[in-house]
Amino acid sequence: MEPTFFPSSPEKQLEGWPDWSILIVDDEQGMLNFLVKTLAPRCQLVMSAASAEDGAQWLRTHHVDLVILDISLPGKNGVSWLKELREQGFSGEVILITAFADLDTAIEALRAGASDFILKPFRVPQILNAIKHCYERSRLRRENFVLRRAVTSAPGRGPALVGASPAIQHLRESISRVASVNSTVLLQGESGTGKELVARELHAQSARAIGPFVPVNCAAVSPELIESELFGHAKGAFTGATRARDGLFHYAQGGTLFLDEIAELPLPIQATLLRAIEDLKIRPVGSEQLMPVNLRIMAATNRHLADEVAAGRFRKDLYFRLKVVDLSLPPLREHKEDIAELAAHFMTQLAPSLGVEPLQISPEEMHFLEQYDWPGNVRELRNLIERSLILGVLNVSALYPSTTTPRSSQPGASGQPTDLHTLEKQHILSILESVHGDKTRAAQLLGVSRRTLERRVAEWAGA
Repeated sequence: MEPTFFPSSPEKQLEGWPDWSILIVDDEQGMLNFLVKTLAPRCQLVMSAASAEDGAQWLRTHHVDLVILDISLPGKNGVSWLKELREQGFSGEVILITAFADLDTAIEALRAGASDFILKPFRVPQILNAIKHCYERSRLRRENFVLRRAVTSAPGRGPALVGASPAIQHLRESISRVASVNSTVLLQGESGTGKELVARELHAQSARAIGPFVPVNCAAVSPELIESELFGHAKGAFTGATRARDGLFHYAQGGTLFLDEIAELPLPIQATLLRAIEDLKIRPVGSEQLMPVNLRIMAATNRHLADEVAAGRFRKDLYFRLKVVDLSLPPLREHKEDIAELAAHFMTQLAPSLGVEPLQISPEEMHFLEQYDWPGNVRELRNLIERSLILGVLNVSALYPSTTTPRSSQPGASGQPTDLHTLEKQHILSILESVHGDKTRAAQLLGVSRRTLERRVAEWAGA
């Protein structure tokens, strides 16, 4: 039998019915007709089969979200086939139906991996409620996976973008415009400029905000495993694949997939990714099934992708497919007027989690921060604030390693302590020594006031 495709109907939209593919396996033609008539207006695709063997043919060639399976079938019965499906790694939902059942049969069905168990004859509301429960269980399973993955990677929730500089205001305006469309987005900027933060904000302001945000660092996954990580794999697809596994495209259904460090993808995977973005279908490694996906792709890189294309390290067609919308994030050295607000934000954000009081930043110290070029960008500033909170002193002079520091005082050279407080002291004393104790000249070289310098030296003298 050929599958029948049914477009979304007003009824489906009103009920919020899941856009699922459903396989019905029953040897009673009347039951098949009843279920197809009931589900066809509400589902993306309905397929039917009269035996487990025919059902297996559909599963080999089509993605199936739910199987409605009769227990009593010619040849292999439903429970036996369900056990085989679970052993092979089928992770979709399964509702078992039967006209003859007792408690032992129900228990056996649930142990075999059934999501629900319904007795014939049943009414339309019963089967619809069972399917909705399956959809909710599947949605929660995806959300739990995404939440577990995001626990250690998600930034603390606060103002999405901190700062009032023209550069940040322009970025905010761009995010507001871009969030409402479904186009792919390419975020380019140096390391530490906040590309994932911007991607999360784009997702939060979009119509997909209720769906998952799934980040993946392409540089952190080995080239041998990245295809399986993104698209999933079938059982036996490669050595060690003892069961089937869904990929991150699957878990990002209805939401956003964020591909960080996309320039690190091997060229063969770039071709596969291009096809997935254009067709909105993926093929798990070792599988014949094409699985439709409904998600938005965002990508980020700290490299200049046009140069990577020119060097032959990145596909030109994928580059243009990704940069439908291209957002460039400014380095911190280009909006230094935001440093004071950023530092205050990080103080407020980090101090409670560290169990300490926020530090006060003097005007001299702020001047010191604003003179630095911040090669590590906002991330470097955040790390400095966190270290300073732990040590109890704002260690700004550690940002300016002295070229006149004697080799014996370089970190690690003599086995002496190399914490930030000690490094600050060593650096300032070496500057004083280089100018023969002239505190005015030393303060100028350090970028602080003479009063700040004298206060630090007095603290060490009294220690």
